[in-house]
Amino acid sequence: MNCIFCKIVNREAPAEIIYEDKDVIAFYGLHFSAPVHALVIPKKHIENIMDIKEDDVRILYKIHHGLKEVAKILGVSRDGFRVITNTGKHGQQEVYHMHYHIIGGRQLNWEM
Repeated sequence: MNCIFCKIVNREAPAEIIYEDKDVIAFYGLHFSAPVHALVIPKKHIENIMDIKEDDVRILYKIHHGLKEVAKILGVSRDGFRVITNTGKHGQQEVYHMHYHIIGGRQLNWEM
């Protein structure tokens, strides 16, 4: 598989890891849109939310647990942050491995 996020999970590509457990890994994003920008991904390759199966319910819980832990580690849990996932071409998904962006560290605006 030629998925950059799978390569990060397998330590075949570099990333600055923030948090990791058995099912989830979090690392800093490359394109910073705010002072805090991190990605939380399942270690299991799931293309996007349209590929989630009933058997993935535990992984979804673990992703949300990871989001909370990363927010605490990065110091945005108190003032707030945004969680974004992009799905498909029109959703501007660039890497087809489901991932969630944590963005924060300043007052965010809603720009479309």
